[in-house]
Amino acid sequence: MHPMSRPAAPLAAFTPGPTPRTVRGPDGTARPVPDGWVLVPPGDAALTRRVKAAGEAWAVAETRGRKVFSRGLWADAGTVERVRAELAAERSTDAYARRKAADAGRRERTQAAYVGEFAAAVRAFLAFHPAHAELADRVARAVAGHATPVGSGTVARTKRIPVEERAEAAVIAWMRHQTTGYDGMAIPRVKGKRREVRRLLAARSRELLDRYRRGEPAAEGCPLRRAVAG
Repeated sequence: MHPMSRPAAPLAAFTPGPTPRTVRGPDGTARPVPDGWVLVPPGDAALTRRVKAAGEAWAVAETRGRKVFSRGLWADAGTVERVRAELAAERSTDAYARRKAADAGRRERTQAAYVGEFAAAVRAFLAFHPAHAELADRVARAVAGHATPVGSGTVARTKRIPVEERAEAAVIAWMRHQTTGYDGMAIPRVKGKRREVRRLLAARSRELLDRYRRGEPAAEGCPLRRAVAG
């Protein structure tokens, strides 16, 4: 724990209220933000963590679909400014700069290793005939390049399923956008319709992959080859 902090009070969870300086509690009741409090925007994890540990604070989050988005943290303005000053002092030191550089290098190495691992998993899923090895490499690089960036929110970034399943799902998703007309389709806003379209396109994508697995000659104008051309 940071030396200037004290044991944190239980952190209440809120959603945005009907007006700028209000929030809704777990019971749905709107309440005003206390006078003298400010909103700490999301984005600085260290600041948010230390403000939480320094005293009472209200975390505000909003759910959209299946995702939860942080809207910030309400806390006493004096506390926030003190913690900001402490962090600014720490971050101005050479030791902090060296630690950040070391952390960045470690993250880059970890990311590079994962990109390689994921591309290998994609090639294993593709399992193209040796006659199409170059195409498999191009597709693996394209899918890995799209799916693996940190913060991309793609299936490749989840740890809930094995990398082999991530690779399969990423290939099918990439092909849906790159080798079909999915992005330009006018899909009726009917429950289950988009899922049905995705299943149909996934089946077509698998049929295309199977042709390359069997070593069949590439068809003229093949959308997969077009997607990785150049």
